[in-house]
Amino acid sequence: MSTQTQEPTQVIALLKDILLRRGNESYLGEAVTMSEHMLQSAWIAERAGESPSVIVAALLHDVGHYTSEFDEDYLDIGVDNLHEVAGEKILKFWFPPEVCEVVRWHVDAKRYLCAVEPDYFSGLSEASVQSLALQGGPMSKEEVKAFEQNPWLDTIVRVRRYDDGGKVPGRRTPEMKYYLSMVESVLEQYQRGA
Repeated sequence: MSTQTQEPTQVIALLKDILLRRGNESYLGEAVTMSEHMLQSAWIAERAGESPSVIVAALLHDVGHYTSEFDEDYLDIGVDNLHEVAGEKILKFWFPPEVCEVVRWHVDAKRYLCAVEPDYFSGLSEASVQSLALQGGPMSKEEVKAFEQNPWLDTIVRVRRYDDGGKVPGRRTPEMKYYLSMVESVLEQYQRGA
């Protein structure tokens, strides 16, 4: 059954299965697992007072890693798996633009911040610097100008910063089921209003 034809309860079940079953996998050279990274990103967003949709975007921003055809070691072989595109393609049928646009553009937000904030690059983890090179490096002036036209720019950049902060070994956060209930609520609310 394609993602487009699945009922919201099936989509939630699928996301729960993926995140709970595969969340303990390593996070591409970082000192935390994928689950720890996703939970920390959501937790930081929640502590910042973000809306449920933005918290869900922070949680799911890397979900595209699970839809990729490439192996986990893609960085080692010099391939960008375009997880941001893959994640947005999956989520766009079910979640509001505030979630999907953040997922789609969070990689470009890193490129953008490297171009417009001189100190931003120095705060990136080693793995994030490595992936930046595969993702095109800092944006050109023309790319910056175009990216700044994105109506979701402020939200995308905020979630990018939550993403960057979600890499602390041993940080305590609520469990995945706490945030999955928020995912379910955002999905159901959007589906009712769609």
